[in-house]
Amino acid sequence: MRFINPKTDYAFKKIFGSAESKNILKSFLNALIYEGEPVISDLEIINPNLPPKLQGLKDTYLDVKAELSDGTIVIIEMQVLNVQSFGKRVLFNAAKTYAFQLQSGEGYRMLKPVIALTLTDFEMFSGREHYVSRFIYREKTDSFIYPENDIELVFIELPKFTKELNQLETITDKWIYFIKSARSLTEIPDNMDNIPELNQAFVIANQANLTREELEDIERREMFIYDQQGAVALAREEGREEEKRAIARNLLSQLDDNAIAQITGLSLEAVQGLRQEFSD
Repeated sequence: MRFINPKTDYAFKKIFGSAESKNILKSFLNALIYEGEPVISDLEIINPNLPPKLQGLKDTYLDVKAELSDGTIVIIEMQVLNVQSFGKRVLFNAAKTYAFQLQSGEGYRMLKPVIALTLTDFEMFSGREHYVSRFIYREKTDSFIYPENDIELVFIELPKFTKELNQLETITDKWIYFIKSARSLTEIPDNMDNIPELNQAFVIANQANLTREELEDIERREMFIYDQQGAVALAREEGREEEKRAIARNLLSQLDDNAIAQITGLSLEAVQGLRQEFSD
């Protein structure tokens, strides 16, 4: 077996947002939002991408959107690239979803809670070890929870999840592992095969069940992601190289070339070139 990459937008929507995905999404949300407890008894998958209701307001682009049986709205986004101001975009989408529930003439009492579940293929919060983070409104000094705490942000940082297949214990572990590693698997793991919703997700993700057009589209999307990740990595590397050169320039009048090369990590030839530029 070969599986499509759940981290691509097309594959994520196909697995979690299609007509046959209701039970899959329910299990997935119970695992990631409610730590595996069967809190969600029922839900409805709805169109996630709705035009703005006010002129000049940005469109909202999400991967999956669902309304739970208690009226809570869950918006879900799988983000592979760490784009500028992404954290603000998450907050904007959650606030917009909350605000525009009301129709003309309806009172604020009609507002239902919104949960924004965001999975990232990069670290959102550097220096924080936990791969699951939950944010709600709290009072600054004593952490008193705001009574109308209707917006919750939940983040799953995939790079921080490092458990191997034989270390998976909870259904939360297994769903995160599925998202992160399904693309590299060649069969449904034994410790996941007994969970019907996970099994069904693997069936949908099985390349054998997709058309040639679907596979070609997914491949193009993956290549675009890899190209963008490569461009970001290159930019960062070039930035680090320029930072090294700047440090070396400041040391030219204080140390010899060998010492500067050892301190900055630049080659001796690069340091000698900088010294030549400085002397010119």
